Amino acid sequence: MAKLAHAQWSSKMTFVLAAAGSAVGLGNIWKFPYMVGESGGAAFVFVYLLCIAVIGLPILVSEWLLGRRGQKNPASTMSELARTANQPGIWAIVGISGIIGAFLILSFYSVIGGWSLYYTVNSVSGAFSGQDADGIGALFNGMLSNPGLLLVGHSVFMLLVIGIVARGVTKGLEGAVRILMPVLALLLVVLIGYGMTTGHFGEALTYMFNPDWSKLSADTVLAALGHAFFTLSLGMGIMMAYGSYLGKDINLLQTARTVIIMDTVIALGAGLAIFPIVFANNLDLASGPGLIFVTLPLAFGNIDGGTLLGLMFFLLLTFAALTSAISLLEPVVEFVEERTPLSRVMATIVAGVGAWLLGIAALLSFNVWSEPLMFGMGVFDLLDTLTSKIMLPLTGLGAILFTAWCLDRKSVETELRLSATGVSMWNIIARYVAPAGVIAVFVTGFM
Repeated sequence: MAKLAHAQWSSKMTFVLAAAGSAVGLGNIWKFPYMVGESGGAAFVFVYLLCIAVIGLPILVSEWLLGRRGQKNPASTMSELARTANQPGIWAIVGISGIIGAFLILSFYSVIGGWSLYYTVNSVSGAFSGQDADGIGALFNGMLSNPGLLLVGHSVFMLLVIGIVARGVTKGLEGAVRILMPVLALLLVVLIGYGMTTGHFGEALTYMFNPDWSKLSADTVLAALGHAFFTLSLGMGIMMAYGSYLGKDINLLQTARTVIIMDTVIALGAGLAIFPIVFANNLDLASGPGLIFVTLPLAFGNIDGGTLLGLMFFLLLTFAALTSAISLLEPVVEFVEERTPLSRVMATIVAGVGAWLLGIAALLSFNVWSEPLMFGMGVFDLLDTLTSKIMLPLTGLGAILFTAWCLDRKSVETELRLSATGVSMWNIIARYVAPAGVIAVFVTGFM
């Protein structure tokens, strides 16, 4: 039985919501605030914004452009475009690496999504109420040491992801982001509104937007550079897969700016929601990942309205995780669906179950497999390191280099609707600046 023609987004807005939903994930709600806390506040924010403009935007546009031209999964897209551009077939590795990277990331990302579900349930039950720091720490450590509990959270989260993606582009991806993104934005606005009542909102604004350049260091710049690259879901095959569902009428540069603005606004909004609570309760700004799962629950358990506030926050975190997770599964499903006789539903089940199985190995690294297994790391840390430090930077680098150096320059300039000045800026940034930034991220990852 012949397969249906390649799916298309129903409108520009749903594509923007889907792309923004992919970008707006745990990196914005979880990682960005604690990176700001660890890296000195506003100086980090300003460097991050600069990096996202000169590195994130051109790579995002390149991945969309490649996907739209190929109209297939990332591996087939790169293979076909290399052939038509008279380039070596080895360029297909860029697409293959993106698909594998998305699969590996989803496997452990789902484990963290399970944590968020667990904390959402605990918020409802009032488990944080009246707890001291030791009590909250025991809750988090108890979760990590319980493989059965982690498995339940991981499984429920992955079932949600599989259920959404199996419904296809229009009913599944679009249907989910049309609901999740507005709710996510509403929850964030309410949490920021609460932050304004703490008496420490001005302190949070100063911390985030009044830079102390004396705190700017090489490490801060590199951290901002790395996060600017990873926050937009670059190098994972996601944006190439999403681009394959795009029509020719979409202005890629204009749409990329919209997505980047949405992503950045939500990341900054998360900081404005979190930091007033941190300041009001004299908590540690630089407590790393524990800021979300240890520090904030401590505050929620000891303030008026903390039960409702905690529930809203962890719902926000769960929705952000879901919008990113469905995008991580999509390029894998697209590949399986196009390369095998499997239907969309069966391709989703096969890909999702595969990621779920690998995720079990990842969650066991917190307890029964806690001893380092490979290269001094457990499975969870190994998957994180392999993808974030090696696969994603190299895949993103391959996408921007192929677009800037291998595709016909005139056709790219026409497709991007560049002015004369825009052509010069695009060529300088896409050919030299963005690749240099990605190489810096890659090299420093091993220093």
